[in-house]
Formats: sequence, structure tokens, C-alpha cells
Amino acid sequence: MSGNGGAVTEEAVTEALRPVQDPELHRSIVELGMVRRIDIAVPLVTVAVDLTIAGCPLRAEIDRRVKEAVLSLDGVDDAVVEFGVMTDEQRAELRKNLHGDPGATAGANQAHGHAEGRAIPFADPDNRTRVILVASGKGGVGKSSVTTNLAVALAARPHTGQEGRRNNKVAVVDADVWGFSIPRMLGVDRDPVIIDEMIVPPESFGVRCISMGFFVEENQPVIWRGPMLHKALEQFLTDVYWDDPDFLLVDLPPGTGDIALSLSQFLPRSELLVVTTPQAAAQKVAQRAAYMAHKVRITVSGVIENMSWFTGDDGKRYELFGSGGGQELADDLEVPLLAKVPLVPRLREGGDTGKPIAAEPGTEAGSVFAELAERVDVELAPKKRFRSELKIV
Repeated sequence: MSGNGGAVTEEAVTEALRPVQDPELHRSIVELGMVRRIDIAVPLVTVAVDLTIAGCPLRAEIDRRVKEAVLSLDGVDDAVVEFGVMTDEQRAELRKNLHGDPGATAGANQAHGHAEGRAIPFADPDNRTRVILVASGKGGVGKSSVTTNLAVALAARPHTGQEGRRNNKVAVVDADVWGFSIPRMLGVDRDPVIIDEMIVPPESFGVRCISMGFFVEENQPVIWRGPMLHKALEQFLTDVYWDDPDFLLVDLPPGTGDIALSLSQFLPRSELLVVTTPQAAAQKVAQRAAYMAHKVRITVSGVIENMSWFTGDDGKRYELFGSGGGQELADDLEVPLLAKVPLVPRLREGGDTGKPIAAEPGTEAGSVFAELAERVDVELAPKKRFRSELKIV
């Protein structure tokens, strides 16, 4: 440290920097060991910050946050941020502090039936994350769109715990490895960051996500057999730094194949939401996804009916795909029909452009997702959840 700086001391600068969080890790840059040096020559303060990786995509945001914090001190008129990069040893220590040591948890993972690596945190009975599987029996019913918008709506809600004022922390696993679409629908514009084999997922609209789409070319097919799919999903759940989300939504592929079975093994404490359209044919197929959940002892919590109606320029509602399918399915499964989502062009456009309609709660569809998020967050809270008793015929 150079110069005495009067009232501006290294300790004062450090305390001013303590609330500054790394925008990806959501931890104080002081606690993460990113502040390497502070030089004081009032009215100038220089802060040397070590980024977790070279080419950090959020370097400009860190620069802005650090300068804003330092300039808030009396007597400081100018701030400079000098960037460096953590050493391999520093990254290993950071990963260990945030995400644990894979070798140290291998035994626990074996106890859960996995051969190697880190245990799946969401399978721990003491874990407080609510895991919600979003399923459908067939493709084309808007399951991924529902997952995306429900996640955004949940992230916009204030957290109901006792951890101070914050919104829900929400994460999405895009488990549809063949038809991955969640990153595009969320408008994610960067790849995950890898810190010493710990994957830090990108965030958009307050939602973190991981997807096969980050690891293969968009126009390349994923031609994998069951064991490879099983391992990839396991890595999504163990090698990704999820930071203890309040909700983890999993966008399942259509049907009841290998992925659904693997996730029922990985996430035995999860609950299932079934997405269908109003037509009877879609309802019957969606029913099979719910019956599969029952067979593997996954809680079926509710039904969401998508494409329920279209509102014309004349203000009249047109039921283009029939009516009653969602309610009929809910009655059969003895669970609530949680929402009826209208068919609106803006909902489709938002999925294509990465601007989810749930981010606009004042719109017709946006208000439906806001109400759906409230029901999931409050009405289906763990103390009120129940396991549906299905009669398979």
C-alpha cells in the first residue's frame, strides 16, 4: 500500500469491497480471494483484482462494481481496477471451498449407488432445494416453453425463507438432450465458465441453466445410448456449481425412456408437473408420463394445460385445440389443474428471441405464469404436497 491516505485506509477499502459480488459465483470478491492488492494515493485508489479465468465474460461488470464501491468512500475521486488471473492453485482452492472435493465425497456417492465422483446434492434428504420435473407424454405441447417461463416467474418471486430480502434462486437442467432449447428460450448469450473442473452455469432473468446445447454444435445430433446419457445427466447434477437453489426445474424429453428413469434414480425427492394441451389425444399420452412417475415413486403434483385458447382481435376466445383435456387429466390423477396457458404469438416469439413472456407479468400469458409460480411456491409447498394414488388400467 502506498501513501497514508488519511481516513482512506486499506481496511476501509476492503470493507467497501466486501459487498461486491462476483456476478457468476454470487459471493463477495473479498471472500473469494479475488482482491490481490489495494494501493491508496488519495484521491486515487487502485484495486488489483484476480479474475477466476482469463477472458472472464463479466470482466466489465466486475470493473463497474468495484469502481462504484471504491468511489463511495469520502475522499476518493478516482478508482482504477487492474485485472490479473488466478493461478491454478488459487482456482483449485476456490473450487474446493465452493463445491467441495470430489475425492472426499466419493464414498458418499457410492453409498447412493454411483460408482465415482461427487454425490448428487439434491438426493440428500437434508437438501432444501425443491426439484420439479416438467414432463409430457409427447412433443409439441410446449413443455420447454412452460419450463422456461415458470422458472422466470419463480425467480421473480420473493423468497419465503428467513435469509433476508432476496428473490428465489432458480436453476434449470435442460435434460432434453436431443431437443435442447432452454438456453435459447432464456436468451443466454454465453457459455458456462469452467473453474478447475467446476462448471459455473450462465444466468439470465435470474435463472441459471445447463444444457447439452453448450457442449455440442446446434445443428449436430446427439447420438448416444443410455449409459452415455446417464453419465451426462449425472455430471449436470454434480459437476455444476448450482449454489443451493430454492428451485431446480428439470425439462424432461418427451416420453418415458432412459432419461426419465435415470432422473428418477438421481432425484428421488422430486415432484412432477405434467404439461398437456386441451385435446384428448394429448391428454391420454401425457397420462402415461404421470403413470411412469407413479411407478418409480415420484410425486405427481399437478397438471398444466398449454395452448388453452387464442384471443382474437375481436376479443373473443377461440379454443383451437378443443377443451377439457387438462382438467380431465388432473381429475384422473387426483391432482390440481394448476394453470391454463393461452396460445399467444408473443409467447412463441419470446421463446425464439430469448425474451420469456413471464418477464412481462402484465400481459395475458405473463399473468398466468405469475399465478402459476405462486401456486407452485405456496400451494404446493412441501407441507402441503401429497402423493397421488393412481389407478393404472
